[in-house]
Amino acid sequence: MIDKLRIGLGEDAHALGLGRPLVIGNIVIAEAERGALAHSDGDVLLHALADALLSAFAMGDIGHYFPPSDPAFKDKDSSEILLHLLGLIRSVSAAFRIHNVSAVVTLDKPKLGKYRDLIRERVAALLGIEPAQVGLTFKTSEGLALGHIQARVSVLLSLL
Repeated sequence: MIDKLRIGLGEDAHALGLGRPLVIGNIVIAEAERGALAHSDGDVLLHALADALLSAFAMGDIGHYFPPSDPAFKDKDSSEILLHLLGLIRSVSAAFRIHNVSAVVTLDKPKLGKYRDLIRERVAALLGIEPAQVGLTFKTSEGLALGHIQARVSVLLSLL
């Protein structure tokens, strides 16, 4: 059984700026004054999740499939990116089951606790798993990175 297990790790970070919505896990954080400065919608959680899934199958990273230099991906919804990459992974790899997603989002403000269940439910729906399979932790940088947001995600899956 151990040879059928896969672990993936992904990470993403963006500077924050005015005039952009803050999107985390495909949920808009309404009270955020600044959003991620990115080519797509800048959803660090979904970007890190996509990289974790790609990593589990040694398929590179999100930038390989959605280069920021391509104007076609300007302001693209990251849930579309994630779903496209899931389809690609399924088309070139053995069938798999996601057992667990563990994610950490680092952001100084606003506080995100009230969004935890909503984000977990949305991520679970995108992946076709239960919210209980999505662990989500929020941290601050303790003032070390006030103008930045970051996410780290690990996934545990097995080949079927």
